[in-house]
Amino acid sequence: MRDTTALWLAIMGIALTGVCTRCSFLLLSERLRLSPIIERALRYAPAAALSAIVLPALVVDSSGVNLALSNHLWIAGLVAALVMWRVRTMVWSMSAGLLVLTALRLFA
Repeated sequence: MRDTTALWLAIMGIALTGVCTRCSFLLLSERLRLSPIIERALRYAPAAALSAIVLPALVVDSSGVNLALSNHLWIAGLVAALVMWRVRTMVWSMSAGLLVLTALRLFA
């Protein structure tokens, strides 16, 4: 099999898998009920996925995990998280994080 054919088969297989898993919730939602424990646990899935994407971008650099005060991204992310925890407003959280990051990059 040629490389391009294998590539297109892989792309189609991945696309089909994604569509089938997403459509199954729409088609089976009336017949399939999740337990309250699983529904409660699934409420935290978006926050967990976002954390899994953002946290490594803040703390991992070319030398590994960097939690030092010299890591400006880590400090700005920590400030943004604290503002979000306290104020519960995304705009203020993003503004505080960007302000701290800019100040650290300019003056530190």
